[in-house]
Amino acid sequence: MLKGISPLLSPELLATLCRMGHGDEIILADAHFPAESFNENVIRADGLRIDHLLDAILPLLELDAYVETPLFMMAAVEGDTLDPQVETSYRAAIEKHAPDAPATARLDRFDFYDRARSAFAVVMTGETAKYGNILLKKGVTPIH
Repeated sequence: MLKGISPLLSPELLATLCRMGHGDEIILADAHFPAESFNENVIRADGLRIDHLLDAILPLLELDAYVETPLFMMAAVEGDTLDPQVETSYRAAIEKHAPDAPATARLDRFDFYDRARSAFAVVMTGETAKYGNILLKKGVTPIH
C-alpha cells in the first residue's frame, strides 16, 4: 500500500498510467467489452465500477487540454437508449478532479472499437452498465 493512492489501483494499472505519455489513450471498459479482441495491453480490474476507478485515477492523470475533448463514451446503437445515470456518475468523478474538463463526447460503436485498437491500454472492469465504456486521453502533467 502507498499513502495517498487509492487501493483500487493495482500495481499494473499504476505502472501503465505512469508509462503513458501526452496524447496516449486508456479505455475503462465495461464487463461486456471485447477488449482482448482489440488490444494486447489489457488490465483486469474485475469487480470494480468505472465511476470508482475514475475517482481513483483522475487525481493522478491529467486530461489532455490540447484537444477539443479528452473524454469519449460509446454512443448507443440505433434502437437502443442510454441510461443517463451512467454518464452522470462518471461526470461526478470527472468534475471532482478535473472541473474544467469539457463535455464527454460520444463515438459510434465501431469508431470506439477503432480507438480501442490504438489505445495504450484497456482496463476491463466489473461495470455492468450498458454503454459504460469511457476513453481518457492523457495530457501533460503540470509541474508544481
